[in-house]
Amino acid sequence: MKKMFAIVGVINYLAVVFLNAFTDLGHKIIIQNTVFKVYDGTTQIILTAIVNALMLLPFILAFSPSGYLSDRFAKNIVMKHAALLAVFITLAITFSYYQGWFFTAFALTFLLALQSALYSPAKYGYIKELVGKKYISDGNGALQAVTTSAILLGIIVYTVLFETLLGDVFATKEDILKTIAPLGWLLVLGSVVEYMLTLKLPNKMIKATRKKFKFAKYIKGFYLKKNLIMLRRKKEVFDSVIALSLFWSISQVVLAIFGEYAKSELGITNTIVVQGVMTFSVIGIVFGSMLSSAFSRYYINSGLSTLSALGIAVMLFIIPFTKNTLFLGVEFVLFGLFSGMLLVPLNAKIQHLSSDIHLGTIVAGNNFVQTLFMFSFLMLTTLFAYFGMNAKILFFVMGIVALYLLYRLLKRYLVMAVWTLFESILKIRYKCTYIGLEHIPQNTPILLVGNHVSWIDWFILQLPLERRVVFLIDKDIYNNKFLKPIFKLGDLIPISQKASKDSFIETSMKLKNGKIVAIFPEGEISRSSDIAKFYRGYEFIDRG
Repeated sequence: MKKMFAIVGVINYLAVVFLNAFTDLGHKIIIQNTVFKVYDGTTQIILTAIVNALMLLPFILAFSPSGYLSDRFAKNIVMKHAALLAVFITLAITFSYYQGWFFTAFALTFLLALQSALYSPAKYGYIKELVGKKYISDGNGALQAVTTSAILLGIIVYTVLFETLLGDVFATKEDILKTIAPLGWLLVLGSVVEYMLTLKLPNKMIKATRKKFKFAKYIKGFYLKKNLIMLRRKKEVFDSVIALSLFWSISQVVLAIFGEYAKSELGITNTIVVQGVMTFSVIGIVFGSMLSSAFSRYYINSGLSTLSALGIAVMLFIIPFTKNTLFLGVEFVLFGLFSGMLLVPLNAKIQHLSSDIHLGTIVAGNNFVQTLFMFSFLMLTTLFAYFGMNAKILFFVMGIVALYLLYRLLKRYLVMAVWTLFESILKIRYKCTYIGLEHIPQNTPILLVGNHVSWIDWFILQLPLERRVVFLIDKDIYNNKFLKPIFKLGDLIPISQKASKDSFIETSMKLKNGKIVAIFPEGEISRSSDIAKFYRGYEFIDRG
């Protein structure tokens, strides 16, 4: 990461991302805390869900124009103008606070979110242009860590200041807004500094699209249909988008229902405590993002997302049974940890597999699908709350959704998940340094021939390579009744000194199909550091 931070513009960009998230969250926290103070039960859940929905709806409506802007113009220019727009919106929000116009401030949430929606594809697409594919996992890890740190600090700062200014004497929601109105100037300050920082971002645009945006086609849904087709062009990209959409939907529902759960089940009425417990998840996301970056040192580790989905499901089933606030904090840290490890690889995978010229449209499409999912989940939450379903039951429902997310990821990344599990165990005991990886081509067939010094050297050989290596293995070991199903799943090739012809034929077929195949011609583990005798035959493998 040190080399990535040395790139001109990276630190400035991360500061812009931090302030953008900090300011957007600030207004949302103020409105949510006001709702928490004034309303109870079903009404509280419904209004909280509506606030979150207002933050999401613009991402649905602005899908096509935001993608167009990000592809048509330099992303730093889009960010600059969007940040300037935020200055005027936060000024309007501050004025509504001083006037005590609750529903005006409530509605301005939509405008602030619209600014973010127009901003988002450029903001997330810019990281790939800025750091390049080499540092794309590190870049996304830093981006996720900074964003979640902004959320963490925003929750703490705005909630503590809200409670400090408000005190215990208030009658209506209008009284609350007038009392905490000075917080609006903090929103304005954040947006002004953000705008000034965007002026210093370097232009990294290589090639812009020349297409024109026609409002009539936008209204008729032409762009929506076309962009969704583009989003589905690569199945792995679309599967990652759906996985992210399910995760963010779960998260939105948890945010919407936890306040009511804490109030009704635990008797907590202080917003600092409620927001503080949820803040622990943000701490977890920061550490999860850092772990994800470490596991993706050589390639984007999608298997990590699969294991993380399991952890998220477990936490959702445990939280409703927890009555101790401290234990809840620990569970939310773990929930955040697994969330960070799920988010970074999937976002990096989408950016990596998308062409530069259409990246803005793909990111906007990602936002659109995610927001559509989140909005639908929040509307369902509102409906369930209206008919009397409490927060505890909704936690279990989200646990079931998390299990479905796990199922989808296992279908695509099962083998990667198994390797990641073993890698995490190996990292406890060993630290590996690899030299010469640049000599291994990315797409061509490869035959790896090496000496055999340990029972785990095959595993160490696989770790830095995203492409799965097909290993030749001793036939007697391969035929072990307990291990054979695993060896078949790993696509291993059995071989013996007496009968190697068929094994070499199969090896040749694997190579012709573009695979990486590894063989240890010594036939056994070396008892010293010296290279033992290589048995003949491997040199006759047809490598196409």
